[in-house]
Amino acid sequence: MLELKDLQVAYGSISALHGISIKVPKGSIVTLIGANGAGKTTTLRTISGIIRPRSGSIWFDGEDISKLPAHKIVAKGLAHSPEGRMVFSNLSVIENLRMGAYCRHDKHAFPRDLEYIFGIFPRLKEREKQIAGTLSGGEQQMLAIGRALMSKPKCLMLDEPSLGIAPLLVATIFQKIAEINKQLGVTILLVEQNANLALEISNYGYVLQTGAIILQDEAGELRKNAQVRESYLGGS
Repeated sequence: MLELKDLQVAYGSISALHGISIKVPKGSIVTLIGANGAGKTTTLRTISGIIRPRSGSIWFDGEDISKLPAHKIVAKGLAHSPEGRMVFSNLSVIENLRMGAYCRHDKHAFPRDLEYIFGIFPRLKEREKQIAGTLSGGEQQMLAIGRALMSKPKCLMLDEPSLGIAPLLVATIFQKIAEINKQLGVTILLVEQNANLALEISNYGYVLQTGAIILQDEAGELRKNAQVRESYLGGS
């Protein structure tokens, strides 16, 4: 469904991605793991059209989207829940969710989709009219994922969904990610520092290091890999 071919990205004269190639099959969960500064967030922001690649191409559902603006990429079914959540802090929970559907024309389906999201994240239903900026970190993460889902994506990109969340809620968030994949059939590209949890729910994984892919394999095999265990799984 999503494929990066020899993608190169630079910030001015500083190269951030050195010709990476990634495949995300339809219906799968694929994880990118790596240390801070490895290029994970840059990868997602480039796919989303926020950053323009220097060279290489991005293919989504059989179409080259490398030069499309971000709003057209969302409209084609590729949604992004960004690092740091980026909720509209002065809007209510329900207003944030409606903003996620800005490019949709089937307004008659909104109530059904909202109910589905409230079914996945009951906490959001309880706080439907609450201002988003007053939610806890975990609740804001649920809202960011829910907002992305309101665009009815074929593929959902999640950037550090566990960042800044209480440990008790982290397992819940990952359980919900797996549920979205299985129940809705949404393809997921996941960037996550909690490599153990990420690989546990994924089909395949890539390890990024300073803008290059140094390892790739089935998720189960990566969890057994000595280098991955030492560097990203705490040696356990």
